[in-house]
Amino acid sequence: IDASGSTNEKGEPVDAGSYDPLFDVKFLSMELDMWFLGLIKKGWDRFARKIQQEKSNINNALAKQLSGLNVTEDLIIEATNKLNLDPTTPVNWSEENLHELAIFLRKKTKPLVVAANKIDLPTAKENVERLKKEFADLVIVPCSAESELALREAARKQLIKYLPGDADFEIIGELNEKQKQALNFIKEKILNEWKNTGVQDCLNKAVFDFLNYIVIFPGAANNLADSKGNILPDCFLLKKGSTALDFAFKIHQDIGNKFSCAIDARSGKRLGRDYELKDHDVLKIMTN
Repeated sequence: IDASGSTNEKGEPVDAGSYDPLFDVKFLSMELDMWFLGLIKKGWDRFARKIQQEKSNINNALAKQLSGLNVTEDLIIEATNKLNLDPTTPVNWSEENLHELAIFLRKKTKPLVVAANKIDLPTAKENVERLKKEFADLVIVPCSAESELALREAARKQLIKYLPGDADFEIIGELNEKQKQALNFIKEKILNEWKNTGVQDCLNKAVFDFLNYIVIFPGAANNLADSKGNILPDCFLLKKGSTALDFAFKIHQDIGNKFSCAIDARSGKRLGRDYELKDHDVLKIMTN
């Protein structure tokens, strides 16, 4: 969202601070909640009567109906317990009950990370604080996408040394006056005040904290670099709980099919197919 309040609900530019970005977060949250509610209510009366008449398992049936949203039976059980809904009498669940159920399931399966953009504008700081106060249950990440783009472009042109997420950069090339002014602005107004541009931080929170991915590196103790000398240049993202066999299939179908064992590059220990991966593991896959 535009935390500076310089973009209205139609995406049109307006005077900075004239639009309240809190409306955007409220609107998006409500839209997602109503989407979930619509899916739950679709054919609900007949669905609930059938479940109750046949004395079927509402938790299992509802989980199947919403499986495309990553809703599991355990999550339905958690929701009905939390909301005090009687699973044996779904026909008695009110409109308000269904709405509360939709909100609960949406928050669990589709949590929001708010990228509060345009912190380079002076009107953003107060709005960021308001966002954090109003939506205490959400992750609000202050961002300056324009600053991040400028830093990456400068790094690509070898004018500076910078990695996404860094709190500073080093000038290594010749800069003209305009470039110096732009980089000084980013250093003073963004990096010094906000620690980083927020873009990489936002991505990391979404991928690692909410989607629950971990980073796994392919490599062996005596072979951690590529032909150019880059150490562990490749990595794979896998869900927490993934196994060594899952990693093998992630690399290639044939490697997964011929999996023999995995070797921990740090300890040299042989690991079986059911070994649960840990974040930043470095593994060599052995095949038959």
